[in-house]
Amino acid sequence: MLKEAQDAFGHELLDYLDGKRSWEIIERDDGFFNVSPGAALYFSQYEDWSAAEKQAMSHVRGKVLDIGCGAGRHALYLQGQGFDVHGIDNSPGALEVCRRRGFTKTSLLPLTQVSRNLGVFDTVLMMGNNFGLVGTPKRAQWFLKRLKGMASAEARIVAVTRDVRYTDEPEHLDYHARNRAQGKLPGQVRIRVRYKRYVTPWINLLMVSMDELRQIVDGTGWQLGETIDDERGLYVAILQKVKL
Repeated sequence: MLKEAQDAFGHELLDYLDGKRSWEIIERDDGFFNVSPGAALYFSQYEDWSAAEKQAMSHVRGKVLDIGCGAGRHALYLQGQGFDVHGIDNSPGALEVCRRRGFTKTSLLPLTQVSRNLGVFDTVLMMGNNFGLVGTPKRAQWFLKRLKGMASAEARIVAVTRDVRYTDEPEHLDYHARNRAQGKLPGQVRIRVRYKRYVTPWINLLMVSMDELRQIVDGTGWQLGETIDDERGLYVAILQKVKL
């Protein structure tokens, strides 16, 4: 779990909830950085979501685990639709925001501590590019196998990721080339988030094309089903549990 000084994302969300201006600086390990437009996206309502996000919600069934629930925008929508939703996040500030907004079924957990102790689920949400939290292909396979043991027979994973080839920015193309030279997938990224005096630890993120995702899920007990295109390479992947 994040310590107070590391919880940049949580403090950004808390300030926004309290009506204060907030932002976030995304710093990559090659020195590239970007300033986000702020926390408004994390509080957006269903009617303001992209068509792909709305369509993704139609794939939700039964008991739901929301991984990296953030400010709770997907969980609160589904809760309002009558779903039983459990959210996890490693940000204490984010979960405080969830509670203040009326989403209380949460656990302060990093992805690596997700286990069957949370229960058995019919849908696992990894929205907001949160499939990337697996970090590396090897850890992705480990995590998918773990999720298989927490999933009902008809379970599905609704996950957002990005095909990083959809860019012509030299800074990104150079980074992808460096990754390939090191034997990595082009979408393996190492970043940290800054907000005011708060700085997260370095975070490994994994973004994959559909072909790369098919290779990763092979042998994990899951298979790639439908995909929903969003924009700028983002897409929603529906992973279905392989039937024995």
